[in-house]
Amino acid sequence: MTKTIIRTEKLCKTFSSGGIQQHVLKNLDISLVEGDFTIIMGSSGSGKSTLLYAISGMDKPTLGEIDFAGKNLANLSNDQLAVFRRNHCGFVFQQIYLLDNMSVLDNVLASGLLINKNKRELVKKAKERLLQVGISENSWSKFPTQLSGGEAQRVGIVRAIINSPKVLFADEPTGALNSASSDRVLDVLTNVNRNGQSIVLVTHDIKTALRGNRIIYLRDGVICGDLHLGVYSENEKFERHGKLKHFLAEMGW
Repeated sequence: MTKTIIRTEKLCKTFSSGGIQQHVLKNLDISLVEGDFTIIMGSSGSGKSTLLYAISGMDKPTLGEIDFAGKNLANLSNDQLAVFRRNHCGFVFQQIYLLDNMSVLDNVLASGLLINKNKRELVKKAKERLLQVGISENSWSKFPTQLSGGEAQRVGIVRAIINSPKVLFADEPTGALNSASSDRVLDVLTNVNRNGQSIVLVTHDIKTALRGNRIIYLRDGVICGDLHLGVYSENEKFERHGKLKHFLAEMGW
């Protein structure tokens, strides 16, 4: 039985600049299901990142409601939103925000200790997760500047999921990576999702979008299309690619 984890109702976001109002999100009604790997696509300026920031509690909507696991984020103060994000959300961005003066393991632990005060338990969990994403023990004491971009992003994913967030939010997580590193990061995200982690990811990249089971397409702040691809399978990659290309062509992408 599917369970809705995030639901928006008449979600609007307006920015003002020089006395001119820009309506970035326009009365969006969305239901996101627990366990899904949801991809948000659209051309530049369509509102993709704005939507991600709104439903994750990083930014407040101008109008409308956001029900996230039973909490209406629109009614929370900035301090309450910060606590909510810490307890329920994980974040991965194109820019990798690891702390350069801390080791790989300490970067993960620093995030985990915000929630879990049992350091012994947390260290065990962090090491297991790092091994699962291909970060071997000889890299745990390295600093972020000693890692490749792909390695650093995989560490970033572990840091983001160490507290078992209800949703992992990602904004162009492979945008700064080469093809091989990108594939490795996508494999990690796919496996994380298969283990039950809900993911909402913004991208303009078809290869990345293929990993999702649902594609939501935005144009000028409005949902223009919603494609369900089913669970990702490497064996069905070419068939999925054809369906996605056809969908994007219909969207005018």
